[in-house]
Amino acid sequence: MKLSEASHARQEKHPERILQFGTGVLLRGLCDFLIDKANKDGFFKGSAVVVKSMPGGIEVFNAQDNLYTVCVRGIKSGENISKNVVCETISRVLAASTQWEEILKTAENPDMDVVISNTTEVGLKYVKETLDGVPTSFPGKLTAWLQRRFNAGLPGVIIIPTELVVDNGDVLKDLILRQIEDQNLCSEFKNWIENETNFCNSLVDRIVPGKPAKDELQEIYKELGYEDQLLTKSEVYALWAIQGNEDVKKRLSFEQADERVVVEKDITQYRELKLRMLNAPHTLMCGLCFLADFETVKEALNNDIIEKFISNLMLTELAPAVSSKVDPKVVQRYGREIIDRFRNPYLDHKWHSITFQYTMKIQMRTIPLLTRYYEVFGNVPHYFARGMAAYLLFMKAVKEENGQYFGEHNGESYILNDDQAAWYFEAWKCGDAKELAKKALSNTDFWGMDLCTLEGFEDAVATHLCNMNMLGVKEVVSALNVFA
Repeated sequence: MKLSEASHARQEKHPERILQFGTGVLLRGLCDFLIDKANKDGFFKGSAVVVKSMPGGIEVFNAQDNLYTVCVRGIKSGENISKNVVCETISRVLAASTQWEEILKTAENPDMDVVISNTTEVGLKYVKETLDGVPTSFPGKLTAWLQRRFNAGLPGVIIIPTELVVDNGDVLKDLILRQIEDQNLCSEFKNWIENETNFCNSLVDRIVPGKPAKDELQEIYKELGYEDQLLTKSEVYALWAIQGNEDVKKRLSFEQADERVVVEKDITQYRELKLRMLNAPHTLMCGLCFLADFETVKEALNNDIIEKFISNLMLTELAPAVSSKVDPKVVQRYGREIIDRFRNPYLDHKWHSITFQYTMKIQMRTIPLLTRYYEVFGNVPHYFARGMAAYLLFMKAVKEENGQYFGEHNGESYILNDDQAAWYFEAWKCGDAKELAKKALSNTDFWGMDLCTLEGFEDAVATHLCNMNMLGVKEVVSALNVFA
């Protein structure tokens, strides 16, 4: 039996109040999950129309009547948690490429009050384009949707981007205003955007690795009594922090249903902790652990050498470099909690999946910590440097097929899901690790600065990269722990 409304009747059908850009597991496993809880508890009472911008993937939603299961697994206060929730938040999934007019018509719905997005950090970029037809970029699509709503004479909405970009709401608003200026749209529309539409900075924090491996998935299907092609696992911990005033807080009534949804005037602390103490170590460790032959996060954390490495990276190098606006004691406590979350025995979070848009993640999530570390200590952070060296080695593209680039490890190919893969394919042709390190670290387009200007950093990264090439990544990590 497959999951559908025939096998699982919805508790209640709610009016469409949310437009959501993105079908990924984080939105479904956190935001939609929490809204589903609020709906079932009698708060908010709204469903979401979801926009699918990438090709494919609509059919599975249609086949399951937009229902899916979130399997929450983990340990909380010493207690094992195992909970399965069928989420009913999504009403429809529409493909931007073929159903754009239908998507625009949702703007004319007076009930629409909230826009949510997670298009990854790459989505919050400006693309000069026309708004005729289907815009290619997320800001272009949103501008067209907002213009349709403005032309319908309806009030503004609350927009909550969840992309991992500092002040993501402010960034998105600036991108929309730039679209309005470049398209020579009317000043009344611009005023409506500035005065009636709320762009909220936000932060989402939950590890949602997605669908389990085949054997485990079959066991879960037996437990559930049905099959679910959209099933995803998540950890117990969850946080959705939204920056907003009292009016925003009142309109986002789903906040009342769960303490894990927070609407506050300032979310700096939540953002800094998650970005710098969860995402930064994930980013610095993903290539390193993958090349050290660990497939999943929990597998790596069960290794004494890796556990010591990541603990030292987080607590001795990253934690002291977090913004001074956050209490250092809070940072240290959060860091220790993160290590426990990484070690969650119920989640199979693959390191390779974390390497998606690796270069951009290094720039956005870790470089501010690197420069801050130099401001505080004035010397090389050695754990960070090894993470950077492993990134450069992981990005050693050795072949190209149909526009995709591949690295090689232990005689097997792996895909480089990174916009800079072509650059590395050419750069690594030099065959010299030190030359490659200099080229990459000095690339200001990648990092926003020349990392070779940080005293000792280039030499440290180049040395570690050479050693990883000759000896292996695991051996280099082990040597650091011996002498740490």
